[in-house]
Amino acid sequence: MAPATVKTDRPGTSLRCVSWNVHRAKGTDGRVDPARVCEAIRTDLAPWTPDMLALQEADEECRPHGRILDVAGIAADTGLEYQHDSAALRWGPSSDGFLGTIMFLHPRFDVLYRDVVDLPGHCHRGAVVVEAEADGTAFRVMSMHLSLFQPLRVVQMRILGQYLYRRPEMQTILLGDFNEWRPWGGLMFNSRLLGRGFRGPARRSFPSGRPVLPLDRILTDRAGAVREVETVRTPQLRLASDHLPIRGIVHLDAPK
Repeated sequence: MAPATVKTDRPGTSLRCVSWNVHRAKGTDGRVDPARVCEAIRTDLAPWTPDMLALQEADEECRPHGRILDVAGIAADTGLEYQHDSAALRWGPSSDGFLGTIMFLHPRFDVLYRDVVDLPGHCHRGAVVVEAEADGTAFRVMSMHLSLFQPLRVVQMRILGQYLYRRPEMQTILLGDFNEWRPWGGLMFNSRLLGRGFRGPARRSFPSGRPVLPLDRILTDRAGAVREVETVRTPQLRLASDHLPIRGIVHLDAPK
């Protein structure tokens, strides 16, 4: 798979971002196969040399949200650093991430701050937050898996907006499974709800066999800063999960 070409018509640092809901390693053939997910990451995602990788549904669904994947192997295959070495960033001692969300980040970044955010819902949801510095520019990345129910998604995004209000100002990237099927996003992306506007192309990622819904997104609060977003479609990825991964390039230091 040939790496995408990074456009150079915008100054600043470019970040290669990948997000994938791995469906707790249950493939479209009904088989649970964590090794297949890890192999798909190694062969179909790692050659693009991402700067960050966000996985959702990457721990067991029910308590104690036990680990599924070989995160050390994923880190080795991608050259990225697993961000949940602290127990405070995992749901529990049996987990690799926080409610199934796991973040990996390139070691060239200086990590400034890491956190998790509880989100309400019939099914417990959460977000993982990493603030880091790239070439002297601070940025924040938040990975999440939001509710299937639109009113709950609005509440969850409002909580994230309040969280951002209390944090230092820096460019923020949101990525993950938003469970929002409408390309225009609806109320959950309203700038009045979040305190800022988040933008990014909508690409069809679900279901993996014949994608029609743009449930997975890469967004940022700088206009025009998300480029070259695409779903990654290979036979192995289609088989490994009911979602396809999305990837895109986010430019830092873009004007609002």
